[in-house]
Amino acid sequence: MLYFLVDRIVRVSKKNTIFIPKDIAKSIGISEASYFILTVKDHMLIITPLPDPFWPALKGSKLAETTVEEIKSMSE
Repeated sequence: MLYFLVDRIVRVSKKNTIFIPKDIAKSIGISEASYFILTVKDHMLIITPLPDPFWPALKGSKLAETTVEEIKSMSE
């Protein structure tokens, strides 16, 4: 995957929304109703698109671990 850095000046609206120019959105495959992870690092906002809204649940970090045996015992 190739990444290109493109400097673009955008402004934040009254409702704290940011307009992403169409060419940039198209180049990284985002559209209306896309989901993102927002990260702040060294005074920079990093926006990472999620390919699917279920991605965090399936592939993200987990808060707890359980086994099949524990689930079976709880259901009995």
